[in-house]
Amino acid sequence: MTALKEYERIEATGLWRASPEDQRREVVISIGEATLTISDFNDRALTHWSLAALERQNPGETPAIYSPDGDPGETLELADTEQTMIEAIDRLQRAIERARPHPGRLRWLSVAGVLAVVIAALVFWLPGALQRHTVSVVPAIKRQDIGRMVLHRIERVAGRACSTDEAQAVLGRLAQRTGVRRLVVLPASVADSLILPGGIVLLNRALIEDHEDPAVAAGYVLAERTRAAAVDPLADLLGRAGPQASFRLLTTGELTPDILDLYTEQVLTEPRPQVSDEVLLGLFGQAAIPSTPYAYARDITGETVLGLIEADPMAGRTLEPVLPDRDWVRLQNICGG
Repeated sequence: MTALKEYERIEATGLWRASPEDQRREVVISIGEATLTISDFNDRALTHWSLAALERQNPGETPAIYSPDGDPGETLELADTEQTMIEAIDRLQRAIERARPHPGRLRWLSVAGVLAVVIAALVFWLPGALQRHTVSVVPAIKRQDIGRMVLHRIERVAGRACSTDEAQAVLGRLAQRTGVRRLVVLPASVADSLILPGGIVLLNRALIEDHEDPAVAAGYVLAERTRAAAVDPLADLLGRAGPQASFRLLTTGELTPDILDLYTEQVLTEPRPQVSDEVLLGLFGQAAIPSTPYAYARDITGETVLGLIEADPMAGRTLEPVLPDRDWVRLQNICGG
C-alpha cells in the first residue's frame, strides 16, 4: 500500500487508557500494516487497534480522541502537536477502505434489487442454505462486533474480564503464539474455554492460576481453534437462533438482544464439543507447543487422553517456552492473584 510505505516509520506519543476506570498513561504509537500499535516506553506492545475499525470521537477537534469500534471506554489522545500521526491515521483509514473488499455494500445492493424474489424464494429455501449464505458474507468487522456483544453479556454473569496492563501485553503474545485474534480471562462462568465469533477466546482464570505450565492454557486455546474450524462460531449462533436470525442479519446487519441472550445462556451451560485428536495434534505441531501438559490437565490419569500423550508432536524435541517464566507469573496475577 503506497500510503503505508509513506507513513510506516513514523511514531508519536499520546495518552492511552484501557477503560474509564484506568488512569491515562503516556504511550508510544506506531503504524503497522492496517494496525495501530500502542506500546510503553520499554517497547512492549500494550494493545493493537485495527485502523479499519478505529473511530475518532471528536472529528476536527484537538486533542484528537480515538477509540476502537464498539469500545468507547478505551481511548487514545493525540495532541495537536502530533498532526503528522493524525493525518497518517486519516489517510491510511481512507486507503484501507478503498483497498479492501466491501461484501456489506454488495449485500445491500443485492438485497435492494432482488428483495421481492428473495421473499418469494424463502418459502423453498432451506434454512441451512440461508444460514450458510449469511455466514459467508458477514465481514470480519461485523463478526468481531457480534463477539464483543456476546462477551459483554457473559461479563454480566461472570464478572468483568480480568485485566492488568502488564498481563494484557502477555495475553497478546499468547494470542499470537496460539493463532487467535484476542484472549480474554474471566473470573467465573466459563467452565474452561470458549470461542466467540470474531476470534475471541475466553479462558477461565483457573486454567492460568492452577497450572505451572502455560502450555495448558495454550492447549485449550488450540482446542477452541479446532472447534471453530469444525463449526464456525457465527454459524453455531445462527443455527441455535433459527432462520429468522440469519435473515435479519443478512438484511439489516444486526441481531436482536434476545438472540444474543439465548446464545449466551446456551453456550455457558452446555459442555464443549469433543475435538478430533488428529486435527488438534496438527495444530499443536504447527504452533510448536507440546500436547502432553494439556492432556494431563484434562485427565490427570491420562487414560482418556492417551492419544494426545503418545502422539505428542513435540516429544523429545528442544522446545521454546510458550511464555517466559516472568510473563507467565504476570499472567497468573491477572485476576489479582
